[in-house]
Amino acid sequence: MKVVLFEKKPDGELVEIEERTWTSNMVAALEHVNYIVAGGREYETIEGRLNVDTGKLELLLVPMRNE
Repeated sequence: MKVVLFEKKPDGELVEIEERTWTSNMVAALEHVNYIVAGGREYETIEGRLNVDTGKLELLLVPMRNE
């Protein structure tokens, strides 16, 4: 399944991080995870949406502060 990751910026703007194909196991793992690492950065998953018009799973993420 195609999955699109969106980062929610502090001002509310949504920025696409990436789009890639996930295996069914990766999609199923979303039931058990709260955090995703993409592009070397850690994000908290806020919500997901299945867009049936595009056939894609869209995930809304906020970056974690790793200081």
